[in-house]
Amino acid sequence: MNLRIPVLSVLLSATLLLAAPVPATQVSWNTLKTLTDTKAPSPAKSLDKKIVAVPGFMVPLEDDADQVTEFLLVPFSGACIHVPPPPPNQMIYIKLKNHGKAKMSFTDPIIVTGQLHVSTVDSPYGDVSFSMDGDSVGPYDQEKAQAKK
Repeated sequence: MNLRIPVLSVLLSATLLLAAPVPATQVSWNTLKTLTDTKAPSPAKSLDKKIVAVPGFMVPLEDDADQVTEFLLVPFSGACIHVPPPPPNQMIYIKLKNHGKAKMSFTDPIIVTGQLHVSTVDSPYGDVSFSMDGDSVGPYDQEKAQAKK
């Protein structure tokens, strides 16, 4: 009877460890732009189905002015709006999971965390080389991120 408690404790601990969230790897746009051909090897391909965090700017794909559930993440503000869109390897199609919504902003830098997929997606702005199942969207502070390095 006394043996049940330690065994139960070990099983519960193992279950909690397996259920722990996988930490996101912060990915730079320099890494993403190494994807130039779907058949050629690149560091970007190794990120397929990985949990990553990517900073950038939002290009909304919906008309709701306050909240969005899907958008393109691009490396610079104003992309696709006032200038031609970036190349496909410099855009990520984001679809927030669980009907999540993010505050819409064209000019504020954000960081998006989720599972990245290396796959071509058709968007109103042309082909996109990446898609992401978005878990979270938050403000991005470049100075704070630089200080952590």
